Amino acid sequence: MRVLLVEDEPLMAEAIRAGLRLEAIAADIALDGDAALELLSVNAYDIAVLDRDIPGPSGDEIAKRIVASGSGMPILMLTAADRLDDKATGFGLGADDYLTKPFELRELVLRLRALDRRRAHNRPPVREIAGLRLDPFRREVSRDGRYVALTRKQFAVLEVLVAAEGGVVSAEELLKQAWDQNADPFTNAVRITVSALRKRLGEPWIIATVAGAGYRIDTAPGAGREGGDGG
Repeated sequence: MRVLLVEDEPLMAEAIRAGLRLEAIAADIALDGDAALELLSVNAYDIAVLDRDIPGPSGDEIAKRIVASGSGMPILMLTAADRLDDKATGFGLGADDYLTKPFELRELVLRLRALDRRRAHNRPPVREIAGLRLDPFRREVSRDGRYVALTRKQFAVLEVLVAAEGGVVSAEELLKQAWDQNADPFTNAVRITVSALRKRLGEPWIIATVAGAGYRIDTAPGAGREGGDGG
């Protein structure tokens, strides 16, 4: 899951992002409304987390633009304004959820996961492909009935690959969805993570490397590989 976090307090924003990262949720930070609009114009996010009181275009204005875009992106208002009238205004602008400060990070994570499930209600909550079974809610993976223990980052990468249903996913797209905007585009983190993930899942290798294009779930593992363990 990748979220846009619009929060004008840098320390709080970084603390939230660090906490979300531990839950395999990538977050891009915008410290003001202009930065938020710029990020929204170039990136696809699963959820927007908006502080209403920010410099530049307000969180309310950002919410209006998201709704007007027709993207269907869920919006979680994150703000100190806790009066019922404030909440009513937020929901009236198109917010899907409302969390007041101070809050527990665990509650934010639960609300984000709930919004993500709602957003994807037309997709099966548990994905299965080529003997793999991935449960995004329980964060569990099994292969041919065997439980596979993964790190948070490995799970995030596998979640993107499984969602592609055998289609090729570029390293750049994996970096965008499983990491965040601060990831070095020249890093070899994707190759290293995919290589480790492939070994965790065991033989025959189920993640194929498509030379010059990216990676995909091999729906007929063992029938021939486009790439081996070279990443």
